[in-house]
This record gives sequence, C-alpha cells and structure tokens, in this order.
Amino acid sequence: MANSKDKAKIKEAVARRKREVYTPVQPEMQLGFIHNNVDCIGCRACEIACKDKNGLPPGPRFRRVAYVEGGSFPDVYAYKVNMSCNHCAEPACLPTCPTGAIYKRAKDGIVDIDSSLCIGCRRCEAACPYGAPQFIPEINIVSKCNMCVDEIDAGRKPYCVMACMMRVLDIGPIDKLREGTYETKARGPNDFIVGQVQSMADPQLTQPSIVFVPHSKGAVK
Repeated sequence: MANSKDKAKIKEAVARRKREVYTPVQPEMQLGFIHNNVDCIGCRACEIACKDKNGLPPGPRFRRVAYVEGGSFPDVYAYKVNMSCNHCAEPACLPTCPTGAIYKRAKDGIVDIDSSLCIGCRRCEAACPYGAPQFIPEINIVSKCNMCVDEIDAGRKPYCVMACMMRVLDIGPIDKLREGTYETKARGPNDFIVGQVQSMADPQLTQPSIVFVPHSKGAVK
C-alpha cells in the first residue's frame, strides 16, 4: 500500500500529466535489438538471465522465446522468435500512462518505467501490441524490459545478450542494424534482415526498434 507521501507524489504526477500534451521523444540515438531466428536453439538462457536480473516471480517474463513450427511432410520447418520490449520510436504504452511513470530516454531511446509512480492500472499492458508490459501482482505494478539500463550506462550489454550462448541476440543503433552496417555476431555477412516476422503485430503501429535474421518461412517482406 502506498503511504501518504507516495500518494501525494502520484497525485502531483497525475495533475502534471493532465496539463501536458504528449510529444514523442526524438532520441539522440535509438538502441534496438537484433535476433537471429535461424540460429537460435531456444535454450531460453536469455529468459532465465532476465528473470534473475530483475528478481521476477513465477509468471511475468520480460523476454519471451516463441517456438514456431509448421508445414507438412516432407516440407516442414521450425524456428524461434525472441522478443521483449521493443523500445519503440512511438511507444503505445507511454501516452496511456495516467501518472507519467513511463518515459523514453533522450540519449538512447530506451523506454523505462518509474515504479514509484506506477499505480498498476495496466493501461500500458492493454495498449502494447507486443505484450511487453508485465503485471506483477505481488507488488501491484507493471514492469518490463528496460534493456538493463544500469548495464548500458556502465558500458556493458543487457543480461539477455550476455547470456546467449549462440550469440544470436544483440543490441546496437537500430538505424545501423537495419542498414546492416553495425558489426554483430547475430548477423553473418550473407544474412538479410527484416523488421517483421510472421504473427508479429504491424511495425507501423509503433515503429519498434528490433530487426530479425528471419527463417525463410517466417519473413514478412
């Protein structure tokens, strides 16, 4: 339960929020993820590292590995898609927050949540087309991947990236990742990249900061 000081802080934030008109943040540089759907073995080490880093109880997962299988014999296929918060250029979660708890960092475009302002209304959870915000009932707040901002600020990479044994997950400036000009072990010299894979919500909704090395059956041209 919030004490009187916390309630006053939240009330002040709500009042300030009502006076403001939301203007999308244009960061100096936008960080984003790249995931190789083809070489990912689905070990879920990234999921476990993320849960450990954030002290998450059973249930909430900031990073999720999805197994995709299909086809008919002999033309069958299987691949994995790995996603968390996409730190969108136009995040749907941010303007829905009534207290201003969600914000986008100007220096690197990371979208984060101030847990001291979150009231657990779950509007962001409903707004996100990628299922990134996760409700944590034990503490009645919503939280999500913040790309391990403490690691980023210390010059290191997120726990999920460091835990990936196949090196199929990485981060970098999203514009350079899209162009293929950023050196990363997640992408080989002959790999092509896409901004959307099968069953993923339309990127035009929020301009997510993620690209994929897709499986031939999973690419959306």
